[in-house]
Amino acid sequence: MTIGPIGTGFNFVPLQPSLPARPTTNEGTGFGDRIRTAVDQVNTSQQQASQSAKAWEMGMENDLAAVMVDQQVASLGFQLTLNVRNKALGAYRDIMNMPL
Repeated sequence: MTIGPIGTGFNFVPLQPSLPARPTTNEGTGFGDRIRTAVDQVNTSQQQASQSAKAWEMGMENDLAAVMVDQQVASLGFQLTLNVRNKALGAYRDIMNMPL
């Protein structure tokens, strides 16, 4: 039994490296815009939670579960925002402390 060279009997086509797709225009949202939108959404959820809690306290809202869900959504959004901020600050500090 003989073993032939690699590729015998197969039609291998070499792969060409492809460049990543780039947007053709600069009209996409930037990182700052996305952060601003996320912070605005967290702010909106906190205001909604505050309003629903106030409505519960005044007797205008009867659904305690909805009030609690609004408060949990606001709390989770704030915790996520705080963790993203802490990670970004940690990365900034790591970059600033790198030796040149």
